[in-house]
Amino acid sequence: MGMSAFRKMVSCVLLAIFPGSLLAADSGAAMLYTHGATWLNGAHVPTSSAIFTGDLVQTRSDSAANINAPGSSITVLGESLVQFEGASLKVEHGGVSVSTSKGVATTAGDVRVAPVSNAWTEFNVTDTDGTVKIAALKGDLSVTDDNGTVTLAQGQQTTRDEQTSDQSTDKDKKKNKKRADGAAPAAGGGILTSPVAIGIGTAAIAGVTIWVLTRTDNPVSPSQPQ
Repeated sequence: MGMSAFRKMVSCVLLAIFPGSLLAADSGAAMLYTHGATWLNGAHVPTSSAIFTGDLVQTRSDSAANINAPGSSITVLGESLVQFEGASLKVEHGGVSVSTSKGVATTAGDVRVAPVSNAWTEFNVTDTDGTVKIAALKGDLSVTDDNGTVTLAQGQQTTRDEQTSDQSTDKDKKKNKKRADGAAPAAGGGILTSPVAIGIGTAAIAGVTIWVLTRTDNPVSPSQPQ
């Protein structure tokens, strides 16, 4: 069984046994609910799925997804690639809208955005073409980059450059952005990569090859090309 199919099976079992709130009680887990085409680690998510620390969520331009955890509700906006890190988020491309009473922080490049307190806080963070836009909708935010840390008061907005100096990180970001802008990725570790599917495909190719060779009037050789 492929990893994608296994994750789906586990998610279905957990959803059938436990309410989403109980499943998300683990600080390293939450529930993902989709609104349109959404992928989790490259695998398409039809409606909902459990999500764990380190998982990547990708949306199309006409879709969105919600991550629900105790004390926090996070919306992954359209055309975004976001890594869920339990108590924080990492925006590779696109944006998120965060509502939290648990101090959930968001990082985009070298810019880190976090609530000043554990009071209910709402904010938006978008990262497009190397520019990070931050809006404090409810509550104050702490914004940290290479220049230091400043407080963004409720109702204010600001922009920052990603300021990512590590070259390997830049390359990874370009790859992620290209993938987010392009076609949706195939399901990673799905049925097409399972040993059974590979065996069936190999047998089919061998069968077609034998059939072609036995049906050809002239042998295939350098002296008698087809």
